[in-house]
Amino acid sequence: MQAEIGEYIVGAYLKIIKEVDYVDYNVRPPKGGLEGLAELDVVGLDIKTKTAYLCEVTTHILGLRYGDYEATYQRLLEKHQRQQMYANKYLKDFILIKYMFWSPIVPEGDLTDKLKSIEGLELIINDEYTKRIDELKKAAKDITQDTGNPFFRTLQILERLKRIESL
Repeated sequence: MQAEIGEYIVGAYLKIIKEVDYVDYNVRPPKGGLEGLAELDVVGLDIKTKTAYLCEVTTHILGLRYGDYEATYQRLLEKHQRQQMYANKYLKDFILIKYMFWSPIVPEGDLTDKLKSIEGLELIINDEYTKRIDELKKAAKDITQDTGNPFFRTLQILERLKRIESL
């Protein structure tokens, strides 16, 4: 399955800002079966520091929602549990495992309060998501080589257009 643009955003952040060695998209546990049906949206591995980033990505531009807020919470909790199972089974050599949930628009209130209660899950949502995009935009001004990430390449092009307009 091809990565979606939201996943490329997260991959760009991991590769460019966090400087991980390896990023993969839509990672499925080996051996197939029922376990193999559950995918991890983005996995970043920093070999130097033995840090793994396991990222769930939901890019709903009208706001995160899978039914009511309880159903949404349950779905994300299950996804986080799958992240943990994957790490426990396949990433034993990594010293630090970072579990992240990325979504640009999550309604503030009961849902965000409940999501914040999921132990060990870093929320990159709303303002924090925007801050990460801003970091990428800043990097896109300085980096000229193609990194192989279509989202980051788009930022690079847009940043160059801004420079041309200002001349």
